[in-house]
Amino acid sequence: MVFDTRNGTRGARQPRGRLLIWANRMMMRRIRRGKGGMRGGQALVLKTVGAKSGAERESPLAWFPGEGDSWLICASAAGAAKNPAWYYNLAAHPDRVSIDVDGQTVPVTAEQLHGAERDAAWQSITASAPGFADYQVKTDRELPVIRLTRRAE
Repeated sequence: MVFDTRNGTRGARQPRGRLLIWANRMMMRRIRRGKGGMRGGQALVLKTVGAKSGAERESPLAWFPGEGDSWLICASAAGAAKNPAWYYNLAAHPDRVSIDVDGQTVPVTAEQLHGAERDAAWQSITASAPGFADYQVKTDRELPVIRLTRRAE
C-alpha cells in the first residue's frame, strides 16, 4: 500500500476556512441521513486517524463504485496543488479507516491505485463525474485514486 503522490507546483486554491467547515458538517449530517450526494453522485463520510495528531477526522467525499465490494474516492482537493489532509491520514494509517455509507459504518482498508488499475478507475470516475477531469486540468499533480475495501472486524 504505497501512497506516493507528491504535491504539485500549480493548482486551484485549496478549499478551507470556517464556511467550509460548516458546509462539511451539514453535508456529513445529510449523508448520514441518506440524503446527501456530491457533484451529482453518491457520497460517504471518510473517517481517518490524523497522521500527526492521532485524532479522529471526518471528511465528506464523493464515491464511485469499484470492483467487487469496494468504493473509489479521489484526492482531488478541487484541483489544488496540494493533496488534501485526509490523503496523508490514509497514508499514515491505511488500516484505521472507516466510512459511513448507506446508513451504516463500514471498516475499510485504503489502497492507492497505480498504473493501468488507476487509469481504468480514473476513466470510470470521469465518465460518471466529468468535473473531476476539470480538477485534473487545474493542477500538475496526478490526482490520487484510492480504493476502499471492506475490512473484517
